[in-house]
Amino acid sequence: MNNFIPDRRFLSAALTIVSLYIAAQIISDIASLKIAYVAGFSIDAGTFIYPLTFTLRDLVHKRLGKRAARQVIVLAGGINLFMAAFLAFAARLPQDAAWGLGEQFSVILGPVWRIVVASIVAEVASELADTEIYHLWVTRVTRRLQWMRVLSSNAVSVPLDSLIFCWGAFGGLLPAAVVWSIFVSNLIVKAIMSVVSIPAIYLVGETPQQTKNT
Repeated sequence: MNNFIPDRRFLSAALTIVSLYIAAQIISDIASLKIAYVAGFSIDAGTFIYPLTFTLRDLVHKRLGKRAARQVIVLAGGINLFMAAFLAFAARLPQDAAWGLGEQFSVILGPVWRIVVASIVAEVASELADTEIYHLWVTRVTRRLQWMRVLSSNAVSVPLDSLIFCWGAFGGLLPAAVVWSIFVSNLIVKAIMSVVSIPAIYLVGETPQQTKNT
């Protein structure tokens, strides 16, 4: 077991899961720049895809172990920070007069650093909390009932993420009622997406090496 050598299928699955996780993080961060109004709630558009990252994180943990899950979380946070810094650089580049959308680019994609920092802190803190809850479940409770791994870890990480992001990004900038509206809508959508994504935990198997590293 200690000499487990990954085969091509294992590597393919691992690369796919990690890539999807980081892609979902990036896409949701960009989409969060849009504050929509849906069913009477204010909600950032990134909320419709971001909850998938929690289950994708669970898949990374299941397939590659706790150490790899932590590494991917920190890596995704670093990539998001680099993306924001690069977009800020791009927004400040001199505008070609023949291209008439420079101002719109800067307004929309030029990072609001408070939102960027709140988003990254929320992501890293909540995903690391998700990692610990998942780890406790599989090591102290049972390796069966895999769907409960997802629900148990998300029950902690989803509210934590929403609380840190909503108040870190918008507290003091928007009326408290609007911030709480964003928080509640985030919580509802993330909870729904968490339940919908539960079957995904059965898409990959655990490996002997993963068992040793959890």
